[in-house]
Amino acid sequence: MTSYLQQKTLYPPFIQRRISKNLGLIVVIPAYNEPQLLRSLMSLKRCQMHYWDVEVIVVINDAEEDDPTIKATNQQVFEQATKWSRENSTPRLQFRIHYQEDLPNKFAGVGLARKIGMDEACYRFEKIKKKSGIIACFDADSACQPNYFQVIEEHFKKNTKSAACSIYFEHPLIGAEYEPEIYQAITAYELHLRYFINAQKWAGAPFAFQTIGSAMAVRSNHYQQQGGMNRRKAGEDFYFLHKFIGIGKCTRLTQTTVIPSPRISNRVPFGTGKAVQEIVTDAQPYTTYHPKTFQAVKALFKIVPSLYEETTSLDDYEVDNCLQQFLALQDFDQKLTEIRSNTTQKKAFTKRFFTWFNAFQLMKFAHFTRDHYYENIPIGEAATWLLKELKISPQASLKEQLLQFRELDKL
Repeated sequence: MTSYLQQKTLYPPFIQRRISKNLGLIVVIPAYNEPQLLRSLMSLKRCQMHYWDVEVIVVINDAEEDDPTIKATNQQVFEQATKWSRENSTPRLQFRIHYQEDLPNKFAGVGLARKIGMDEACYRFEKIKKKSGIIACFDADSACQPNYFQVIEEHFKKNTKSAACSIYFEHPLIGAEYEPEIYQAITAYELHLRYFINAQKWAGAPFAFQTIGSAMAVRSNHYQQQGGMNRRKAGEDFYFLHKFIGIGKCTRLTQTTVIPSPRISNRVPFGTGKAVQEIVTDAQPYTTYHPKTFQAVKALFKIVPSLYEETTSLDDYEVDNCLQQFLALQDFDQKLTEIRSNTTQKKAFTKRFFTWFNAFQLMKFAHFTRDHYYENIPIGEAATWLLKELKISPQASLKEQLLQFRELDKL
């Protein structure tokens, strides 16, 4: 057993069923108060099998002090899903349903639930000595295209040095399941997500990846080497995937599509469900980071290699005042000296610089500029600016602009 499984897991293995020697992919689904879980399982059941056998591990979970109605729903869903799994599992596609009750209130949440399931996946792979088996993260209210299994398998076989990947996603924009304002809200929010990442790419950031919890996958051995999943109650996906982005071992998978839910949710302090609720409640145009935020970092990123020279400083270049103020708060001069002293080549200096000025630092800067310099602007205005910068003629509506960004993100 690996040192990670001996020292970093919280629970012993809970699945005792036989493991196929051909198991190559395990999909992990956290489920909390999810009466519609079977819809996600049915979506996975419709997926085409390729060479690998697949397991789907569902971790139904609740906290010690959760409302009895939530616990009752979980118990009902557990019984329903267990019966469904017996009737729908096949020799090549097995559904494993686990109910982890009464998690400690301090840690209970999506991060811990994902960790429990992903750690179990590692146990499963270790038993058959499949050290680089693939663990995919999915959600209990998501769906996917039928080629989901096949494309994940082919992606990791082709990209042998990839430790993890971000999977392409699209929220539903029309339908009868939700009210029209929900679809309008998710259109604005997804446009914001794509604007934010594409603006980073435009600025030259090497860490510009989407980090959606239901749309990512990782190799078991690399998962363990990087310390596994965190126990955050929100943003666990961002912090997890950036471990691999930071070391240059994350890739983009765009040949399939995960379909997350656009529904309103109050479970976490931020994220899709919370954003949709705020958009619907405010009934105002959704706003996002001002373009000047990315213009400022683009100017900085452009001169990073030049900063390797000890005779060079920010004073030699035109740097936005807001960025100068932010960098001063981050003790930039001291950090620059430290980075220089630990590198002997310009390439190594640049890599180390972006290890420091990473996605977390950029997020801090975006919030700093929003709070002190440039107020957020309507997402439509921001998207129009970026599309023009990318030499794409912007469409008029938010939905049409979103479709433009989707096409861009498939490339």
